[in-house]
Amino acid sequence: MVSVAGVATTQPLFSFGLISDVQYADIPDGRSFLGVPRYYRHSILVLQRAVKEWNSHQKHKFVINLGDIVDGFCPKDQSINAVKKVVDEFEMFRGPVYNMIGNHCLYNLPRSTLLPLLKIPTLDGCAYYDFSPVPEYRFVVLDSYDISAIGWPQDHPKTLEALKLLREKNPNEDKNSPNNLKGLERKFLMFNGVLERTD
Repeated sequence: MVSVAGVATTQPLFSFGLISDVQYADIPDGRSFLGVPRYYRHSILVLQRAVKEWNSHQKHKFVINLGDIVDGFCPKDQSINAVKKVVDEFEMFRGPVYNMIGNHCLYNLPRSTLLPLLKIPTLDGCAYYDFSPVPEYRFVVLDSYDISAIGWPQDHPKTLEALKLLREKNPNEDKNSPNNLKGLERKFLMFNGVLERTD
């Protein structure tokens, strides 16, 4: 390895924890939309073990959560409390936690409520940002649901753009169905999102 200063070293410049799909909900065990067994309440225990493990390393600079901290089956009247419960567990990590949003997050809460709970810095409701854990290294967090039919108000331009794209690219009546879609076309589903094009 080479240090930031260009000097050879055997030690990493930094390490970090990574997790995705906690998918907590205070509901009985069940199955996902695809029939996969889900242990909704147990997921908080898995997160607690992960945080304990990260803290035991004492060298992790930060943690990245890739999204879906609550499950889509979480009752909507419990969504805020479920998100807060998971965020509280992440805050037991002795360092910064950088969150991303996922479709299950957006099934539960609108961006205007979700992003502040996750401490995601926002510009116009977008969830992209950057951070630098050490000099000369920068992480860029993308908002993969920037153009999306979920998470934005129904009349928001980004929702309307997503719905237009779905009508053009997905001929199925159920826009969450990939039936008859081939290859990369299979991404044009209601529960997915798109990065906004920049010039």
